[in-house]
Amino acid sequence: MQEQYSPRDIETAAQQEWEQSDAFRVEETPNRDTYYCLSMFPYPSGKLHMGHVRNYTIGDVIARYQRMQGRNVLQPMGWDAFGMPAENAAMNNQVAPAAWTYANIDYMRNQLKSLGLAIDWSREFATCSPEYYRWEQWLFTRLYRKGVIYRKNGTVNWDPVDQTVLANEQVIDGRGWRSGALIEKREIPMYYFRITDYAEELLSSLDDLTGWPEQVKTMQRNWIGKSVGMEVHFPYDQSSIGHAGRLKVFTTRPDTLMGATYVAVAAEHPLATQAAADDPVLQAFIDECKRGGVSEADLATQEKKGRATRLFVEHPLTGEKLPVWVANYVLMGYGEGAVMAVPAHDERDFEFATRYHLPIKPVIRTSAGDSTPAPWQDAYAEKGELINSDEFDGLDFDSAFTAIGEVLKQKELGAPRTQYRLRDWGISRQRYWGCPIPIIHCPQCGDVPVPDDQLPVVLPEDVVPDGAGSPLAKMPEFYECSCPQCGQPARRETDTMDTFVESSWYFARYASPHYDKGMVDPAAANHWLPVDQYIGGIEHAILHLLYARFFHKLMRDEGLVDSDEPFRNLLTQGMVLADTYYRVDDKGARTWYNPADVDVETDAKGKVLSARLRSDGQPVEVGGTEKMSKSKNNGVDPQEMIDQYGADTCRLFMMFASPPDMSLEWSDAGVEGAQRFLRRVWRLAQQHVGSGLPGALDTGALNEGQKSVRRAIHVAIRQASLDIGQHHKFNTAIAAVMTLMNVLEKAPRDSEQDRAVLQEGLETVTLLLAPITPHIAHALWQALGHRSPVIDAGWPQLDESALVQDSLQLVIQVNGKLRGHIDVAADASREAVEAAARSNENVLRFTEGLTIRKVIVVPGKLVNIVAN
Repeated sequence: MQEQYSPRDIETAAQQEWEQSDAFRVEETPNRDTYYCLSMFPYPSGKLHMGHVRNYTIGDVIARYQRMQGRNVLQPMGWDAFGMPAENAAMNNQVAPAAWTYANIDYMRNQLKSLGLAIDWSREFATCSPEYYRWEQWLFTRLYRKGVIYRKNGTVNWDPVDQTVLANEQVIDGRGWRSGALIEKREIPMYYFRITDYAEELLSSLDDLTGWPEQVKTMQRNWIGKSVGMEVHFPYDQSSIGHAGRLKVFTTRPDTLMGATYVAVAAEHPLATQAAADDPVLQAFIDECKRGGVSEADLATQEKKGRATRLFVEHPLTGEKLPVWVANYVLMGYGEGAVMAVPAHDERDFEFATRYHLPIKPVIRTSAGDSTPAPWQDAYAEKGELINSDEFDGLDFDSAFTAIGEVLKQKELGAPRTQYRLRDWGISRQRYWGCPIPIIHCPQCGDVPVPDDQLPVVLPEDVVPDGAGSPLAKMPEFYECSCPQCGQPARRETDTMDTFVESSWYFARYASPHYDKGMVDPAAANHWLPVDQYIGGIEHAILHLLYARFFHKLMRDEGLVDSDEPFRNLLTQGMVLADTYYRVDDKGARTWYNPADVDVETDAKGKVLSARLRSDGQPVEVGGTEKMSKSKNNGVDPQEMIDQYGADTCRLFMMFASPPDMSLEWSDAGVEGAQRFLRRVWRLAQQHVGSGLPGALDTGALNEGQKSVRRAIHVAIRQASLDIGQHHKFNTAIAAVMTLMNVLEKAPRDSEQDRAVLQEGLETVTLLLAPITPHIAHALWQALGHRSPVIDAGWPQLDESALVQDSLQLVIQVNGKLRGHIDVAADASREAVEAAARSNENVLRFTEGLTIRKVIVVPGKLVNIVAN
């Protein structure tokens, strides 16, 4: 065993041995407990960041621990390789997205391997590989034939310069993020998954996910947004509209129906189009609305605007004519593209009605009274007794819901209905670097799915996009084809799929990544799935996790898997934070400086007194602690940390600095402290091994001192087993090992049994650290005399008898102040403990001349003598 701890040598040797022995390759082994541990796969952006390091270290600790429990552990890795960043990089660097992506994968794979992750690399794949997306296309064609996928016009953000659809986050102040052009709302043909058909199951089965954080389940429930309400029909006023018809709306507050004073429709609604035909001002407003955002978030924050039309509808209960307005806060894609407005009891409607001087009619008695004067009060939205509602006056919400529903049903103008906020998932993207949609458009046969024997539809990989629309739409060699049904000339679909599709089933493909007879090998998929532990950021709590759950149910219904949910347990890791520093220029712009380039002076308590840029010695502003990001230039390069301190030090710091579900504040001092601790472990082991390995431990012949050391060993085992195995509190498990090290460093090493106890202690430290710092554990285990590698060792077993104490040391207090200690038998009675305390010489000294009024005994801890 070398004298000094040398991370580079130790880690290189361990990784080489693991690779040569295929240590982490797993096969389906019947009659053996399985454990599938999966961290969300990375986008190959070029370099790992500290968020990656934390995510994959957490997963690796769990995977290695479960292996030590004797389970057959699968921990795979792959690449979420399609997406816009590759196209943007391609345009900036004039290189094909495929070449950029594959180069990044090679670099990041080496970075991940340098962390020593226990990954089965034989299962690696990238989602941009035709061998992967072939099966995505295969499932698409089946679902399309069944009607689970359909095509219809959808409203999108259209950049007229780049000739492409933009995501909501790519629209900044109404303009395209890249071109700066004013964005238009357009209706274009798009493909949709009928995720709404699964809304109720997606909602109800959340109750079965007992291993998921409540916060995530709540976010999903809110996103699905089940609403029980009423569909209400407002008959068209034929004198103004010119023909019969009904305006359908959905409301969760049918009790306020008598308070409806107008209706509002979306800019794309047929009534809006009709009204604008001879109204240029209204048409201009509709055009303005079409340039706005198409998300609910946009609607919630934007100023509420509208225009009146000359059209009216009839109130379904009173026959009163209500004006039709076009409003920018109504989306055509939600419900029927229309709302009934009850300004007295809805804040949005109140704001709109107040702005345009529309009637506000209170119909609910709330805690604010019977009227609703401005400004808006939250109380106005309360449920309560109906007023100003004719025959419904005096009813409460439930009674009014039933009564009004009966009347609407009798008139055939409405009925109770359950609705979901969730909308069908539009997956069409007018981009290049994505999975081609396997549909052929034939003038004779219509839209025809690509036959199985023509899959995959391969994306050409030698294309450099220019940002002006999809390159595929300009490539006759891609889109020109023959109809598979009639053989006539046809056109291949040039849209690609939303990249969320690839990440919605990758976890299942890992079970049989090279299977060429189907999307998954059902036997392998059912052997491993569902995933036992899934790890990733809270930012994926809604869309990715919801889509993955949906896809798993689709695969179940296709007979590919027999489980209902993809992930048994979910751990959402916190962010990695770091200090920020900046300067403000004459124009008010901030320039951010990396913490590694700043010298900081602190006081004795760690408070920053000053910060100066190292290059010029001039002051910089302290911006506080924020998430590591490129924009704030406060990231720390993991590779630099690994090169400087070693992977084990980085892993130890990451796991010790914070519980995994909490934010972690980066600290150079903390990293240095982690390495000092590993050096302590190495130094003690080196001293021990240098004296020769001891004989067997005789637990029946230990003296009190040896028993005390052994008790500390098994206290650490008990604590770490609980913290890692049940609660994933790696920081407290590490703290337990540190406490044990304090004991071992002070333990006597004189006799053979002293050294045998120390041997057990060092073996325990090694095994408890093995999931967290696997490289040093690999070297220590060999040095401590074991032939088989530590990755094949079991988790240390708790010896309950070692925890039993023959005697206890109790604190002695007089009037609450420490006055000494006493040793008593572990099974001593209260009377014996009190007698021993009273006779203690310090107690006698401090109670001399006083009367003892009370003796308080806290079993196993202290005795407090109250005297005056």
